[in-house]
Amino acid sequence: METLAEIIALADAYEQELPPCGAALPMPQGKAIAGWIDHTLLKPEASAVQIRNLCQEAVQHHFAAVCVNPAFVPLANGLLVDSKVAVCTVVGFPLGATLPTYKVFETLASLQAGAQEIDMVLNIGAMKGQAYGLVWNDIEAVVQIAHHGGAIVKVILENALLTRREKILGCLISKAAGADFVKTSTGFGPGGATQEDVELMRRVVGPKIGVKAAGGIRGLEDALGMIRSGANRIGASAGVKIVEAAVMQLNSAQPQV
Repeated sequence: METLAEIIALADAYEQELPPCGAALPMPQGKAIAGWIDHTLLKPEASAVQIRNLCQEAVQHHFAAVCVNPAFVPLANGLLVDSKVAVCTVVGFPLGATLPTYKVFETLASLQAGAQEIDMVLNIGAMKGQAYGLVWNDIEAVVQIAHHGGAIVKVILENALLTRREKILGCLISKAAGADFVKTSTGFGPGGATQEDVELMRRVVGPKIGVKAAGGIRGLEDALGMIRSGANRIGASAGVKIVEAAVMQLNSAQPQV
């Protein structure tokens, strides 16, 4: 296991030269792109009726997961229990500034309600203040609880608030703390996913950790651009639109008989 000093030294090295990109991910074709998407509804005004519709769409189109606020995890779990669609929820959302014990409790309660994936916001202020040990412990505490409950963890960096070096450190610390994914954005910050950030994150974490692009992904070309850059999960509220566009694109590319 790497020490914090080793991670900081590695971040310094990566600031000068990033590792190579590695092999490109295979591009999904047609409706297969649905399996790359977390169908998302995190607006504070979201209603139970809208969550029901979200889950129905997720089953119909075979999305990877629905991503909902913790209050809707029991509802989503009940609707999706017999499907292959996972229930994802958010922890420390959207600011990341709650105490580690609160994030642990929120994670545990979400798991007990049926969540299978946890998207947690790292402590952004701690990252900005160079309290890297706190950032690590904050992530690791959630990861340990989640993994014990059979869930995966995606760490939201909120890249629009971070410098390039802080993004690198966020990725390295998340990886060292045992996270399964790093994620670009909450969708509630000053900016969303960019292809540049996704490529940076992929090159830092390597091929064995997931990269989720979220925030401002409104159409098929946005989603494909993120996948080309290294994302293997897309968080979007426009999932249905993306899948329908992908199917149309595939059909138009096939020769007419």
